[in-house]
Amino acid sequence: MVFCTPSSAQVTRPNTTARLGITGLPREGVRNFLGCSNGIKSMNANHRYYLGFNRVAGIGPTRLRRLIEICGSVQAAWQANAAAMIAAGLDARSSRALLTAQRTLDLDAELLRVERAGVHLLCIEDEAYPRLVAEAPAAPPVLYVRGELKAQDDWAVAIVGTRSPTSYGKEATYRIAYDLAASGVVVVSGLALGVDTIAHQAALEAGGRTIAVLGSGIDRIYPERNRRLGEQIVAQGALISDYPLGTAPAPLNFPPRNRIISALTLATLVIEAGGESGALITVGFALDQGREVFAVPGSIFSRTSVGTHQLIRDGATLARGADDILAELDLQRANVQRATRDTLPDDPVEAAVLSLLRFDPQTIDDLGIVAGLPAAQIAATLAMLELKGLARQAGAFEYVRK
Repeated sequence: MVFCTPSSAQVTRPNTTARLGITGLPREGVRNFLGCSNGIKSMNANHRYYLGFNRVAGIGPTRLRRLIEICGSVQAAWQANAAAMIAAGLDARSSRALLTAQRTLDLDAELLRVERAGVHLLCIEDEAYPRLVAEAPAAPPVLYVRGELKAQDDWAVAIVGTRSPTSYGKEATYRIAYDLAASGVVVVSGLALGVDTIAHQAALEAGGRTIAVLGSGIDRIYPERNRRLGEQIVAQGALISDYPLGTAPAPLNFPPRNRIISALTLATLVIEAGGESGALITVGFALDQGREVFAVPGSIFSRTSVGTHQLIRDGATLARGADDILAELDLQRANVQRATRDTLPDDPVEAAVLSLLRFDPQTIDDLGIVAGLPAAQIAATLAMLELKGLARQAGAFEYVRK
């Protein structure tokens, strides 16, 4: 049965399905096939469809992935008929919303609106889409970006906590964020009042990079009093959102955005959080994504430390300062690793091996079998990737992606 009826100009893009978790060509082969953009300012042909889907209520990453799997490409998925929607598991409300959008949404006008707002789109098949986010479960199909994302953003730590920190919490946040940024680590947070704001400000004052993930449209900086801070972050990092332009900062938006905060980073640090703090939601996402979790201890008499102490009791790593985090994540050489990666030329073998690495350990022999390369060449390539800070030895002849 024919479910999807794309135009004759349609080009099937396997990378869409690969980055959404659907089996297909190896990542590097897919990218070469697609000729995807290397810069976040350029648009590829599929941005329009991802932008369209992002304005359809009820179709998130999982449903979109299934619809693309049924139809073969995101363009064909946008043109899906009712039978394809049923096969993809869309409920009646989501199907009606997509059918309505197909008839009424002007994708060219939507793209123009984004461009006029000074916003860059990154869809999940783009080369410039954040690597760590792409590997996380239910990665957002499209991100709206103001500012610039760089390769060094792979070395990032999220800092989250209460909106009403104590004097101790304020000082701990500032000192740790400043020291991390001064060491070349990118600080990621949510631009909220309290711990988030202090973390962003400290990173900027250290001359480092910081990224803020919004729970609103990227053109609706919230809270309003942080508008100036948001603009400073654009100049020295980036603002990111997966919500369409114009989306108001509703309470229900913030828990889902926390998954992006944790996904962008190698670890999440919690500084002062009550027992019901939203920061603990970020921790839950971090654990689901296989990230490290750190917590700063506080007074046993302080309600703002109930959540952090619970995390430490449950196995989070106690952080007394930035040095503890840098040591645990092996980031003391972050600046050296980044410089090494930037100065060494791109190598197709390195790219192929890196695309095969995961967060669970794989042996040199297994990687060699999949890559079709001798073990000695795999070992030498892994050594170079480790020097660049892209891989880590997890055991005897076993490696993971870093």
